[in-house]
Amino acid sequence: MGSSGRILAALGLLSCLALSVNIPAAAAASAPVPAPEEAARIPFTQRYQAVQHGGLVRASNSAISCRREVAPEAESCADVKKGAAGVNSDFEMFYSEVDKDPDTYNSTRAELKVPQGAKVSYARLYWGGNLRVGEQKPPEDNGRVLVAEPGGAYKEVLADTVVGHKSDADSDAYQASADVTPLVRKGGAGMWTVAQLNIAMGHSEVGAWGGWTLVVAYEHPQEPLRRVSLWDGFERLTAGADEATDEAAGETADEEVGEAAGETVEIAGLRARPGSRGKAGVVAYDGDRGTLGDSLTVTVDSGRRVNLSDGKNPFNDVMNSTITEFGQNAFVRQPDHMNNLGYDADVLDLSPVLSGGARNLSFRFAGENQGHFLGVLFVQTDARR
Repeated sequence: MGSSGRILAALGLLSCLALSVNIPAAAAASAPVPAPEEAARIPFTQRYQAVQHGGLVRASNSAISCRREVAPEAESCADVKKGAAGVNSDFEMFYSEVDKDPDTYNSTRAELKVPQGAKVSYARLYWGGNLRVGEQKPPEDNGRVLVAEPGGAYKEVLADTVVGHKSDADSDAYQASADVTPLVRKGGAGMWTVAQLNIAMGHSEVGAWGGWTLVVAYEHPQEPLRRVSLWDGFERLTAGADEATDEAAGETADEEVGEAAGETVEIAGLRARPGSRGKAGVVAYDGDRGTLGDSLTVTVDSGRRVNLSDGKNPFNDVMNSTITEFGQNAFVRQPDHMNNLGYDADVLDLSPVLSGGARNLSFRFAGENQGHFLGVLFVQTDARR
């Protein structure tokens, strides 16, 4: 898709401490800030890695949910919010709103459980969704969002890296992110609010989806020595997609417009002893509950392969619109819908994979028939020096 020439308007003073741009929403106007570049496909690369006493935590929520049924066979919207089967294309979708501020839309909250006495070593906020449903949202607003720390006022956060943005005949999807380490060090544990995600509402055959996830690495002297890794990218995965040349676009699928049948992320040098514990977190967009074929497998040291799944995330339907940790609702969310209709932010138990120890892990994501977008992988494992 190439570089964008669009300009994002910025308000207030730029924080000299942050790699991202944090701006008070009500501050006076200042010089415009160039929009980040965009790419239709961003291969997964390591964003952060450390070996330290501590671990990883995250807060997450979807920003949109159903308002009324459209498909005759659809379950009621109320039941779907409680966890009944349903996909976003069966409903008219509308923004979730919790802050009662008339100047914001799609505001949602989630609890960040940074342990008491811990020091935040790194924090990154991810947000994204579909820009085209019953309406078309302007892509130039993809790179901004409003964030409020526990008990605090909104600050504008601007993306500080390439934005994944893929438009096709069915959807107009994106993911943006920003380093918010200084903001999270100041705000700490508690309920974080994110608003103004640039996503569309309404109804279409593809459906509306969108949400946010805050991933935080921390140090704590009383916790085990662990290796923490954060990877991100923007890949559309579909079952059976190939790398053939797209004649209509004149570009190869591998370069720009194609879709992948799977994505592999390699993590080497773990030095995990037998019996070690660990977890793996995933953020994905447009995973439909009940559409089978999407999976996450982990291969240990080029040998044993294990399916990652749990009671809320079946092995052949892992991207099924849930926000869970080890199959449980591990933190407070407002709202706390059980079926998030196209937004996944799950943490899965990696301990069975590490039962015999591991030096290298290969994570393999497979796409469902209708496809989904993969955005984030974060991994925590016990370590030794």
